[in-house]
Amino acid sequence: MPSPKTTIRVGTGAGFSDDRIEPAVDLAERGKVDYLVFECLAERTIARENLTRTKNPELGYTPYLVERFQAVLPACTKNGIRIVTNMGAANPLGAARAVRREAKALGIPDLPVAVITGDDVADIVRKNPQLPLMENGEPVESLIPRMASANAYLGADMICAGLATGAPVVMTGRVADPSLFLGSMMHGLGWRYDDYSMLAVGTLAGHLMECAAQLTGGCFIDPGKKDAEDAVNIGFPYADVTADGKLTLGKLDDSGGRLDVMTCTEQILYEMHDPTSYITPDCILDITDVEFASENKHRVRATGARARPRTPTYKAVVGYHDGYIGEGEVGYSGPNALARAQLAEKIVRERLKKRGFTYPEIRVDYIGMSSQHGMGVGDKVRPEPYEVRLRIAARSPDRKSALAVGFEVRTLHVNGPSGGGGGSNGIREVLAVKSILIPRDMVKPQVTVEGTL
Repeated sequence: MPSPKTTIRVGTGAGFSDDRIEPAVDLAERGKVDYLVFECLAERTIARENLTRTKNPELGYTPYLVERFQAVLPACTKNGIRIVTNMGAANPLGAARAVRREAKALGIPDLPVAVITGDDVADIVRKNPQLPLMENGEPVESLIPRMASANAYLGADMICAGLATGAPVVMTGRVADPSLFLGSMMHGLGWRYDDYSMLAVGTLAGHLMECAAQLTGGCFIDPGKKDAEDAVNIGFPYADVTADGKLTLGKLDDSGGRLDVMTCTEQILYEMHDPTSYITPDCILDITDVEFASENKHRVRATGARARPRTPTYKAVVGYHDGYIGEGEVGYSGPNALARAQLAEKIVRERLKKRGFTYPEIRVDYIGMSSQHGMGVGDKVRPEPYEVRLRIAARSPDRKSALAVGFEVRTLHVNGPSGGGGGSNGIREVLAVKSILIPRDMVKPQVTVEGTL
């Protein structure tokens, strides 16, 4: 096993499942990174991919896995870059096999992939129905009949263990987002899992980088108020980290967007429920003394992160079936557009009632008027809109009732009011999530290697 380095560079290859691919290729080809981390799971993603896997046991990993590895594997192999990713979603082993097939097609005959499993805790949940839900304190038992998935957020220790195998790719299911980055730093710099001063640095870096372009200007841009260069080609960030915990964030100089004290300040607050206690599987991070300082146009130094010991539990997300949402949309334009849209709403509501359908929740939006902030007092002084798009959506435990919503909106095209067009209708199954805490000793993660080392 090679000796730890004194400085490593960790890059972000993706910030969510449907992220852009080109910035990761740039980092692989020109970024001089040691590790490229692809963070591709949202809270509901594994539940969704579990449904996919029930239809095809070989699937269940993130949909763009093949395209991402096709794009970056040649450069990563050439430049000796290790790939760490949670694209395995509900099927990390299947994802590893898919990666190996793509590698072979690219002329890499045997690409070993270290696979982290054990985050799937559905059986543990079934055997422990008394575990309380974090949202309301009620036992998880009520969700078990409708459960689609249950996955614990594993930590950086498992990423480090995967990298310790020597495999160039580490594939996981559910792992806490910052842990993907921290585990890379632990491996590359030889950090101990009980050195909380270093875990604080790595967790801070991971938290800042986990959403990719959010750190480099993506969600920051507000034209004329907070501008960024070349918004079409925003680059993804990297972190330069030293063995003694110095952290500098950067991006490629010729990439679009911006990375400075302002973008870092906004991103550090992202999903930060308590700045003194940001709880991860690895530590409890305290960012209250974090400071950012500019080194140059695209490099920012971060200092002041602190951490306390990790908790004795893993957080787990339980995904469950929660009925259906049926919806329909139709547009009205020209004089009196709003009045026609309002009459259309009344017609749909009355027709659904006449057919005997009731709904626990129904939402009506006049897109362009009320979909974001409601029909408030300020709207009374606004000019009459020249175009309005009506959207009606309703939740129901019953599929037939949900389908009826879009059907009735669709009938407006010839049944009035006049001038309706551009309609759409559909139905989708609702996958909801709630959280529980599981004692660590109940969860048994492990590392296996697909391929030959």
